[in-house]
Amino acid sequence: MIRELLLSFKKATGQKPLRIIFYRDGVSEGQFYQVLLYELDAIRKACASLEPSYQPPVTFVVVQKRHHTRLFASNHNDRSSTDKSGNILPGTVVDSKICHPTEFDFYLCSHAGIQGTSRPAHYHVLWDENNFSADEIQSLTNNLCYTYARCTRSVSVVPPAYYAHLAAYRARFYMEPDLHENATTHTTRTTSGCVRPLPALKEKVKNVMFYC
Repeated sequence: MIRELLLSFKKATGQKPLRIIFYRDGVSEGQFYQVLLYELDAIRKACASLEPSYQPPVTFVVVQKRHHTRLFASNHNDRSSTDKSGNILPGTVVDSKICHPTEFDFYLCSHAGIQGTSRPAHYHVLWDENNFSADEIQSLTNNLCYTYARCTRSVSVVPPAYYAHLAAYRARFYMEPDLHENATTHTTRTTSGCVRPLPALKEKVKNVMFYC
């Protein structure tokens, strides 16, 4: 996957990426370093497959949404510190007190809450060869949340994680085309347990995020 993305980038721009910033979703805290070692090695091998000396600096960030942390304004009566729904303002970052004492992590509430209490995303920077400062990676992550193709506002999780979910969700229907959207059981798997091969993509959509 990384090799294909690098080739697509080189074909579109005529050069290889100068750095790689990788946002990863769906990893629990107990799997952090197992995933980091395995996937960072895969990224290194993909870069080396293009050119042995090509090793761009990599920043590896894990994003978590399923947690029980909620953030509130210190003075709930101060309307300048809350949005219309009473939630904290979008762009609020917390990187001290409630974060890990030694690791590089932070909470970011990048979206405006519409209903209920906003749930901030928890970001863990597991590997950073680009030497981002805390303010730089937090600002970059918050700015990326305004670039989601399906929404004209900021979203709650960095868009690369959203796009990965959309791609995986679309792929499931390719492999199991008879599965209804609201079905909860996998009734179309073959008895042998084999997964159907994905259909070939047309050239004009190969490098387009058509699943968005």
